[in-house]
Amino acid sequence: MRKFLLVMCVSALAACASVEDLTGNNPIIDTQGVNPARYDANLVQCEAYADEVAIAQKAGAGVISGAVVGGVFGAIVGNSGTAKKGAGIGAIGGGARGVGEGIRERERVIKRCLIGRGYRVLN
Repeated sequence: MRKFLLVMCVSALAACASVEDLTGNNPIIDTQGVNPARYDANLVQCEAYADEVAIAQKAGAGVISGAVVGGVFGAIVGNSGTAKKGAGIGAIGGGARGVGEGIRERERVIKRCLIGRGYRVLN
């Protein structure tokens, strides 16, 4: 159930705006000699490539792996109640880690795409 909720939250956020708009991690380029209209078109195309990064799937995988590790650790140090708490904490941490990895991968795709199109990316 938690995995489903996390995936739904990420999907809802992604539908409202680009990840870059939500996180404030837009690429910064050297604008000297750059045609702004052409850059905007290229940025949209590069963001379309970055849409192929499966952030929700990475979050889901993180939830599952975090829950397993947290549950095992909780079972080792305590009882079934501790195992359940450990699984819950691990799921949250794993999901957050998965989302973070997905966002970083998305940023790399956009920056590499822009560099490949001749822009000087500064960040």
